[in-house]
Amino acid sequence: MTRIIICGCNGKMGREVSACAALRADCRVVGGIDMNTEVKCDYPVFTKPADIDVAADVIIDFSNPALLPSLLQYAQIHKTPLVLCTTGYNTAQIEALTRVSKEVPVFYSGNMSLGINLLIELSKKAAKVLGNGFDIEIVEKHHNQKIDAPSGTALMIADGISSVMNENVHYVYDRHSQRKKRESTEIGIHSIRGGTIVGEHEVIFAGHHEVITLAHSAQSKEVFAVGAINAGIYLAKMSAGLYNMSDLLK
Repeated sequence: MTRIIICGCNGKMGREVSACAALRADCRVVGGIDMNTEVKCDYPVFTKPADIDVAADVIIDFSNPALLPSLLQYAQIHKTPLVLCTTGYNTAQIEALTRVSKEVPVFYSGNMSLGINLLIELSKKAAKVLGNGFDIEIVEKHHNQKIDAPSGTALMIADGISSVMNENVHYVYDRHSQRKKRESTEIGIHSIRGGTIVGEHEVIFAGHHEVITLAHSAQSKEVFAVGAINAGIYLAKMSAGLYNMSDLLK
């Protein structure tokens, strides 16, 4: 049985992970990390990683980018695998988690949904087939409480597409600041925030007199929680390295 610590356990996603884990026989939540310790859980909750006094096989993180340094430090000291589901990391933070992955197993993904990762693979296939004759735009929609924009998932999709393009592409986030025609090497990324939208991503391939659209809509946060738990169970058995959903799917 895989012993899990949830970082951000009293947040929306943390509670979802905890609820999903409680229904499974292959894992158990043994602790949590959260600044809010007033909410009662079935396991001990610590305010920071350094305070953890329970043994665990993996930490699943759905918190805030600001907590990454302390999580990486804890992982290095205790050799505890990390599943990083938090989005909004900057370049320096991604470099830091990559360095730590040389010593500890680290699973990093901007989206834990199986469907989203299939969407990325389909988008890469479409980009290969359609070539440079189609303009590519990505539209992502999330709830009004989401802080980062564009979403980490939108960037994952864009990165996947750009990795198979034959020419150098660049991302355009804000068209109103430019008064010029669209360039063929652009991937437009657009963010919508409103209501309680869990997460919707649409990839548009617009060609001459035809448009192809690939889309994914998450109906519940449970899909991300299940993916994170599966990643945690998988990672607990792995050696040091940097892993993502593609590795899990294989």
